[in-house]
Parts: sequence; structure tokens; C-alpha cells
Amino acid sequence: MTYPQDPNNPYGQQYPSGGYQQPGYPQYPGYPGGMQPPREGSGLAVGSLICSILGVVLCFVLAIAGVIMGHIAYGKGKRGEADGQGLAMAGIIIGYIAIGLNIALVVVVIAVGAAHGWR
Repeated sequence: MTYPQDPNNPYGQQYPSGGYQQPGYPQYPGYPGGMQPPREGSGLAVGSLICSILGVVLCFVLAIAGVIMGHIAYGKGKRGEADGQGLAMAGIIIGYIAIGLNIALVVVVIAVGAAHGWR
């Protein structure tokens, strides 16, 4: 059985064109977007929130640590490297409030002490 010669294929047709497909291996779907490193959890954001809350009742040094960790966690969340962007923002806000309250408390203590003659 002979098949008509295709002018675009100088080597001739190797298989009949009656709806047959060329044999091969099945195509498997790949991973979308390639391999990406896993995202971090929200540990830094949770730590920020805890330090900021403890900074309200204990000392403003913890609130400063909470604000710093909150800014780092928020930046990672914006870049898509970690989760917990909302927790980080809450840690930042509570941390700044804690710093403000602690500074106000120190000012009040100094004012009361000065008013009473530091006895």
C-alpha cells in the first residue's frame, strides 16, 4: 500500500494520516510556577503581638522589641515570604501604644515626685 508523497516532507510519510497520532509518552502536568520555597509561618508576628502586650504591663523594652519584630514580620508578609501580616500590624499598633503609655507613666511619676519634693 502506498501513500501519496507530501512535497513538504522529502523523507516521505512514515505513517498513515487517517486520524492516527504519533506514538509517544503521555504528558503529565507540571507544577504551576515552578518550585518555590515554603512560606514561613506567623511566628514572628505572634511574638511581636505577645511582646507588645507584655510591654503594656511590664516595661517598655518589651514593647520596643514587639514593634521591631512587628515591622520585620509585616515586611515579610508584604513580600509574600511569611504569613501573619494582620498579627504583625496589631503588634506594631499595640507596641506603639505601650511605649506611649510607659513614657506617660514615667512623666507622671517624675511630676508627682517633683511636686512632693522627692522625699
